[in-house]
Amino acid sequence: MLAMDQGVVEEWLSEFKTLPDSAVSNYAASLKDKGSLVPALYKVIRENYSDLLEPVCHQLFEFYRSGEPQLQRFTLQFLPELLWSLLSVSAARDPHTSGCIEALLLGIYNLEIVDKDGQSKVLSFTVPSLSKPSVYHEPSAIGSMALTEGALANHGLSRVVYSGPHLQRENFTAQNRFEVLTFLLLCYNAALSYMTSTSLQSLCQLSSRVCICGYPRQQIRRYKGISTRLTVTSEFLVQLITGIHYALCNGEVELGSKALDDVLYRAQLELFPEALLVGNAIKSSLHGAALKSNNKEGARSIQVEITPTSSRISRNAVTSLSIRGHRWKRHESQEVSVEIDASQGGVPIPEISVTGVGGERMANGDSLRPRPESDMPGATSEVSLDPRGHDSSTRSQEVRRQKSVRRMVENEGSGSAPTGRSQY
Repeated sequence: MLAMDQGVVEEWLSEFKTLPDSAVSNYAASLKDKGSLVPALYKVIRENYSDLLEPVCHQLFEFYRSGEPQLQRFTLQFLPELLWSLLSVSAARDPHTSGCIEALLLGIYNLEIVDKDGQSKVLSFTVPSLSKPSVYHEPSAIGSMALTEGALANHGLSRVVYSGPHLQRENFTAQNRFEVLTFLLLCYNAALSYMTSTSLQSLCQLSSRVCICGYPRQQIRRYKGISTRLTVTSEFLVQLITGIHYALCNGEVELGSKALDDVLYRAQLELFPEALLVGNAIKSSLHGAALKSNNKEGARSIQVEITPTSSRISRNAVTSLSIRGHRWKRHESQEVSVEIDASQGGVPIPEISVTGVGGERMANGDSLRPRPESDMPGATSEVSLDPRGHDSSTRSQEVRRQKSVRRMVENEGSGSAPTGRSQY
């Protein structure tokens, strides 16, 4: 470690101790302006035998215990590097060099599992329904789902999954190590949008190293670190994949792609269904457009391809509007038969076929539908140019027959209606 980096770290350690409580918020906001501090702290964490490691871990814990959100996020950005230091030292069976790191991680864990009153937290997560759109899927893209009685009963209902309460931990054991580390990664993923590019790169490197050490892929990646296989759990890999997904969509395409492949490689060897399901789903969704952006300074986001909203309603769906449109189309497609009334001086009057009218009829045969302007008195009537409407006498006879049938039906209906009341 260079003397200049050591001086930056020592200055950082001393200035916080003399800081009054009223100036903590302003101090937290000024940390982002110290460009040389974060790289120097990474070098301290990576050197397990550094004399500054213990005071740095103590300072980071004080940041987290202060309750200031910016100071807590400052500590969380080093979490992937701290996890790798702990796991690599554990694999080398040299626990004496990781005592301060263990204390820092256990301190963060014990602070996060309780609320402000010291009561155990119970975290809740809402499982999205496939029948409702989300940032990851569109119901129309899945295909038709059978509207069974059970599906309709569950429509709109949200399934909530609870996590906790978690137990306090005083030290790491082989049984609780990955339970604590998985929960810490969950806290890290909750603040992903505030993490720097260096922190996301460290997360991708952690994912690759944990999954390939001791396996043939370590030689392909040409990683010359430890060669001992590290035990992992499915839940731990799922949390790694969540962070990798965010890194992939925010500028770390190369490292993120390698890390995702390495996690899937390890999940296949261990036969972890949860990690395989989440990893393959993210890998399939990122083909093409989602990896186009390589901007590390832009807005933090996760890119997904969403089906346009207009396609949710099928064009063939039967609605009241489509029924009315279908009637108008059928009405316009039929031919207009024209009769020449000699009593009106040969003025052509268009006569619409009774079967082609979609509106309801009153007793005298007039439609309840408002008349167009062409049917108003004094308006110019438009006559169809189809010659069949003028030359075919069969069409005129058919119209007269339909009109006579309609009159007979109306007369029968009006004659039989009042007969029931006269008996009482």
